[in-house]
Amino acid sequence: MLESLRKFVAPEFITGVDARKQVGLYANNLGMTRVLVVSDAGVAAAGWAEQAVASLEEAGLETILFMDSTPNPKDYEVDQGVEAYFSGRCDGIVAVGGGSPMDCAKGIGILVNNGGGIKDYEGVDTIASPSPPLICIPTTAGSSADVSQFAIICNTSREVKMAIVSKALVPDVSLIDPLPLTTMDRTLTANTGMDALTHACEALVSNASSEITTLHALEAIRCIKEGLVASCSNGTDIQARASMLLGSLHAGLAFSNASLGAVHAMAHALGGVYDLPHGECNALLLPHVIEFNYPAASTEYAAVCRILAPEVEPNVQNLVAAIKDLMQRVDITKTLRDMGVESSKFKTLAEVAVQDACMATNPIDATVDDIVGVFAHAF
Repeated sequence: MLESLRKFVAPEFITGVDARKQVGLYANNLGMTRVLVVSDAGVAAAGWAEQAVASLEEAGLETILFMDSTPNPKDYEVDQGVEAYFSGRCDGIVAVGGGSPMDCAKGIGILVNNGGGIKDYEGVDTIASPSPPLICIPTTAGSSADVSQFAIICNTSREVKMAIVSKALVPDVSLIDPLPLTTMDRTLTANTGMDALTHACEALVSNASSEITTLHALEAIRCIKEGLVASCSNGTDIQARASMLLGSLHAGLAFSNASLGAVHAMAHALGGVYDLPHGECNALLLPHVIEFNYPAASTEYAAVCRILAPEVEPNVQNLVAAIKDLMQRVDITKTLRDMGVESSKFKTLAEVAVQDACMATNPIDATVDDIVGVFAHAF
């Protein structure tokens, strides 16, 4: 049924073993000559940033390496990246890493061509001019920043993770290669995998979903079921890693076009105050948000249950049990209390969450009191 108007945006993407080695070719195709390579210390230690630099230089391009991106990228890191871009006289960006380097790279691109500070661009469709060419090489399977129109940047003065949403943030090319995932440890694999699962579940029940995003969301859940536990058990299992990359890709195409919901709004609030791992926050919140949202999206959630636990009746109790079982199998067992979250801050966190751009597409219009209640259940 196509009665409602919907748009769908996606970058060019190349999948398969050694896709990352095409970075020089695509950088040349996009007219780059001096490339800012945005990465982080962990990715560099694994050798993936160095490989990207070598591929670019073999293709005749000059490179400037920017390594100051950290988990939950900060506004001042974006500013530092802009300075590196201009001082290096760059004309394009390559991001190598997980969601943090890719979001940092997107933030850099915003300011290079639009000026001001990154805080000026919080919200939806606030970017007037397109960014410089951007190529992404994801090294995790979870954030989907390589295919999405989202960037999440910490406003350090407000202790808030800002959601910036614009089709101007969709990368030009994503090189989706399973080999970089083989150096991820079990914890990062689990956390990013649960981030991807949350993307798919929230896109599926979003009030901006469509037939196309539903197809991608359901396929993402199938891929993640197939690949997550296997990837955590054996990090060098290329087939499992490929399944997770496809799951992340499908989830990204779904949520980039349908947006998200209360889980991400609440996780952003937690990340802004406590600087916690985003994927783990999503995992801890997801079952409780499903219980809250189920009356408004029972058909969609039943479809998730039929994928994750086909042997049981598709209802809210069995779906929550299936998700908690999956979390247990990948060693995500903490509560918000265990993560250092303070119950005294629930109201403040909830006030931030209800203002997050992701909350606008939650299937239930949640109040501050509602969100306080969900935080309490996850505590």
